[in-house]
Formats: sequence, C-alpha cells, structure tokens
Amino acid sequence: MILVFVMVIMKLFSPSRQLHTPTNLLLLSLAVCDFLVGFILMPFQILLTEPCWFLGDLLCTLFYLVAFFTVSASVVNVVLISVDRYIAVCHPLIYPINVTERRIRISVLFSWIYSFFYSLLILSDNLKKSGRFNSCDGECVIGIIGAVDVILIFILPISAIIILYVRVFVVAVSQARSMHSQVASVKLQRSLTVTVQRSELKAARTLGVVVVVFLMCYCPYYCVSLSGSNLMVGSPSEVLMIFLIYCNSLLNPLIYAILYPWFRKSVKLIVTLQILRPNFHAGNVLYS
Repeated sequence: MILVFVMVIMKLFSPSRQLHTPTNLLLLSLAVCDFLVGFILMPFQILLTEPCWFLGDLLCTLFYLVAFFTVSASVVNVVLISVDRYIAVCHPLIYPINVTERRIRISVLFSWIYSFFYSLLILSDNLKKSGRFNSCDGECVIGIIGAVDVILIFILPISAIIILYVRVFVVAVSQARSMHSQVASVKLQRSLTVTVQRSELKAARTLGVVVVVFLMCYCPYYCVSLSGSNLMVGSPSEVLMIFLIYCNSLLNPLIYAILYPWFRKSVKLIVTLQILRPNFHAGNVLYS
C-alpha cells in the first residue's frame, strides 16, 4: 500500500506542471518517508525482535541512523504540511505569494538535511564506536541523547502542530458558517471563491486527520520517555510502541484512500496498469 501511495504521488507529478503545487510537493516528501519506513525500517525492526542480531555492529548502527533520519524527516514534513495548511486557510490572500513551489522545494530540502544532521547528533556516541553499548555478542543496542530526542522530535513539533491546527480549525469553522449564510445569494465570482475555499477546507480536514493519526502513533512512545520510565530493549512494550510509530506510515495511504476519491481512482489505474497507456494524463484523475 505504501508503494502504491508513492506511485500515485509520483505519477501525479510527472506529466503535468499544474499538479506541482506546494501541498503536493510536501505530500511527495512525506510519501518518500513512508516508503523508507515500510521497506527498510520495518523488516529490520522485525529482525530486532529475534534473540540474536546476526548482521554485526556496523549494520546495527546504520539501521538506527536510517531510522532516526527517516522518522525525524517524517515529523518535519508533517510540521511543514501544518504550516502550509495554516497559511492556506488563515491567510489565503498571501498564500500564492508567500508559498511558492521554489520555497517549498527549499523547505523540503532543508527538512531532509536537518534530519540527517539530527540523526548524526543523536547517535554521535554510537558512530564513534559501533557496538559500544552491547553487553554481549549478538546484541543490537544503542545509546541516544534522550533529552535532545524528546525536545526536537516530540515537544517542539507537537506543540507547533497543535497550535497551528487549532487555529486552522477555528478559522475553518468560521469560514464554513460564512459560506453557508452566503450560499443563497452569491454571484458567479463569489461562487468561484466559495469553491476554492471549500477545496482548501477539505484539504485542511484531510491533512488534519493525518496530523491526528500522527499524534496517536507518536505520543505513546514519547510520553513514556517523558515520564522517566525505562523500557527494556526488546520488551513487548518497547516493540509495540516502536511499531506504532512505524504504523503511522502505513496509515497515511489509507487516510488518502478513504478521504480522496481521486486517490482511490489512481490506485485502480495503477493496479490495472492503465497508467502505462500513452493517452494517460494525471489531470484526468483529479478533475474527472
């Protein structure tokens, strides 16, 4: 499902410049994160549930490096999506001016660079000497700077996401009431404006669901970290909470499949290989 999600997003980008919107660029970046989680992190995480790690200390460190890199990139992308929806809904007049494709590309690039250096920082002790925290051969144990992890990947992003979406929710409710009161007497120009507003509100609702699911998946692990409780490495509780974080990447495609008709249609076209036809155009998926 994650692979289909990535294929849908990439197929929407390749044939048509008009689909290269700021929001779609952010979704593409998030889709790449989901792909990495599903096809790299989860299989290796399953190996970690085994009594013995057979791949050596170096691969153990590299796995956690990719894990922290991907998870942090996913978090930053969700924050960027929240900022994008906040400006689109709360400041629609300045959105086309301030939120350009170029700026979003720079923001996405920054998010991946930031995540890379964050993962190096959080695993700095392990990178100096792989396997230094193993108590015996066959273990894959790392040491991280817990305070940095909780602050940069949980407290600050979650605070920003909640504040932005509370504001978006308040404005969205206000706009919905305003549109309802004006719907009987709008002229053509205002009708087009109402259509655009409804589209933005629908996008805000969908991405709001993405954020709520994100919070549900990340909060258990980091709430335990904040409480000061220590989890045994490889314990059922630890494995469950880590897989819950990874499940966030599995749920994102399902959210879009449920809430977006064009996504369901795109999945059907990919599964039936209709996207390989010469006359296929991504715009037909969105606007048909």
